[in-house]
Amino acid sequence: MTSLLTILLLVALTFTPVFSELCNPQDKKALLQFKKDLGNPTTLSSWIPTTDCCNKTWQGVLCDTDTKTYRVNNLDLTNLKLPKPYPIPSSIGNLPYLDFLYIGSTPNLVGVIPPAIGNLTKLHYLYITHTNISGEIPDFLSQITTLVTLDFSYNALSGTLPASLSKLPNLVGITFDGNRISGAIPDSYGSFSNLFTSMTLSRNSLSGRIPGTLAKLNLAFVDLSRNMLEGDASVLFGSEKNTQKIVLAKNALAFDLGKVGLSENLNGLDLRNNRIYGTLPQGLTKLKYLKTFNVSYNKLCGQIPQGGNLQRFDAYAYANNKCLCGSPLPACN
Repeated sequence: MTSLLTILLLVALTFTPVFSELCNPQDKKALLQFKKDLGNPTTLSSWIPTTDCCNKTWQGVLCDTDTKTYRVNNLDLTNLKLPKPYPIPSSIGNLPYLDFLYIGSTPNLVGVIPPAIGNLTKLHYLYITHTNISGEIPDFLSQITTLVTLDFSYNALSGTLPASLSKLPNLVGITFDGNRISGAIPDSYGSFSNLFTSMTLSRNSLSGRIPGTLAKLNLAFVDLSRNMLEGDASVLFGSEKNTQKIVLAKNALAFDLGKVGLSENLNGLDLRNNRIYGTLPQGLTKLKYLKTFNVSYNKLCGQIPQGGNLQRFDAYAYANNKCLCGSPLPACN
């Protein structure tokens, strides 16, 4: 009897597969189609059909091991070295469990942001940076209500900012620096949820006035530099806010700086090359964390407040104003 059991056990082991693939077949199919649609770049040579896409050998692919569903939830792709220009494949929309999508440093990635991305209803983090994707930032992004971060920096995107993004209930920040976006900042951007803390839109062609509705936001970091914005930017300031950095350099902004309130957590302020007037706020001397500061090339007047960190900055930080004076500039008359 014992020898019979041993034989049966050996037979069972012989016919039991040693390898059980964790990767969901539909996810694997979508990934392989995505690779094919991009011309089978050598960067993705580790995506081999006979291997498990969840075994951490597929470049940039991670699966959900926490819930043991093993669905592909993280796609982190950089420098894809495409053999020729390709658009973002619509097959990306066949990965419904994606939580994180990053595609970066791929100049040969062209075309528009495909509607298929709207199928990724579990997506929290969407980064497409340093490519040549073009067209407008699509309205359908506002339907992905799980989105937390949107980063489309340094591409060739144009058109205007979609007003609908303010409908996203979990969004904490947008980064659209270095594109060709034009027009005004929508009034609706003052309606972002109280989770929203970062807005960086530098190096575009934005114009018009900064909406007064933005006064409602408590932004930790705002960068609107190198645009064509004009008028009052005082709505971005406030002593009751948690603002850490404000960068507004190289616009046509004009407001009385002496009347703004300052967050006690402010560590960076760059207002150079605008038309800002008035005096420097005395409250600048109380900012314990101020590390970067530049108000050059404006229309400021009066004595530079003495104390705090203000004298750590050289004369260049204050240069070319209407009548600023006092250390580190020449003494006032």
